[in-house]
Amino acid sequence: MKSHQSTQTMKPATAAKKLGVYLEATPAEFREGDVSRATLDELQANPPEWLRALRADGPHPRPVVAAKLGISISGLARGGITEALTTEQIEAIKQDAPEWLEKERATQAEVRKEAARLKQRDAEREAGS
Repeated sequence: MKSHQSTQTMKPATAAKKLGVYLEATPAEFREGDVSRATLDELQANPPEWLRALRADGPHPRPVVAAKLGISISGLARGGITEALTTEQIEAIKQDAPEWLEKERATQAEVRKEAARLKQRDAEREAGS
């Protein structure tokens, strides 16, 4: 019996998410067909110019925008940002330092602090068992 290994493919949206880029900003040939695992691996290992440019200048998807601003995706929505932003737009928001951004950064810091406290508590319980 021969074993047949099928090629794993994913939708362009999934591949764009894994690459950390905004799907609508990718070239048409990327958006118009399934992406194989091998193609994704090649894009990650040797990014073409379009991918390097998107990662550097954007537009960036919301998870990347939120990470660059140091807030959650929900915080981004609460701040009224629902679309992809370029690196230049993100830097402008950082420079302006609006009140909502400072509030969301403080909220995010509290969330991280609480997560660390719970992790420490769980580790202590585990050690005590």
